[in-house]
Amino acid sequence: MADHAPQPPARPTGSPPEVEVDPRVLDGIIVKEFGGRKENLIMILQSIQKEYGYLPEKALRHTAERLEVPTSHIYSVGTFYSTFSFVPKGRHVVTVCLGTACHVRGAQRVLDGLSKRLDIAPGETTADMRFSLETVRCVGCCSLGPVVRIGQDTHGRVGVDGLTRLVDQYE
Repeated sequence: MADHAPQPPARPTGSPPEVEVDPRVLDGIIVKEFGGRKENLIMILQSIQKEYGYLPEKALRHTAERLEVPTSHIYSVGTFYSTFSFVPKGRHVVTVCLGTACHVRGAQRVLDGLSKRLDIAPGETTADMRFSLETVRCVGCCSLGPVVRIGQDTHGRVGVDGLTRLVDQYE
């Protein structure tokens, strides 16, 4: 029976090309680390993403073959959890909170300023792979709005005038 797997999400314009996937590395993850057991799929996907920085299509197809599950199942798990990415991410993921508290305090202006400063739109990665720009609905720091997270660092009460200095800390 043919596997009618969904296509991976479209790559944003200007995204870097897909990385080379080494089947031996994948087999090390799938078989050696996790015993080739399909019940370990989420942990396998986490390890693949850790290795490549995202979930390359070739890696997902190889995983499906090794686990003897339809590729569509792999994609359904990968798309269900927001921690998985189908496109390469920059070294620093810049996340702007657009929740209500941040929004009323100017989060859209902050997002627009970051987009201009990094020369990318939300969902894109800079050509040098240093930064990816994303948005979320809430990071849980409403009293600090507008909030920007860069990697694991949370920056509160961010203003447009301080964006260059903020980004420069990570270059």
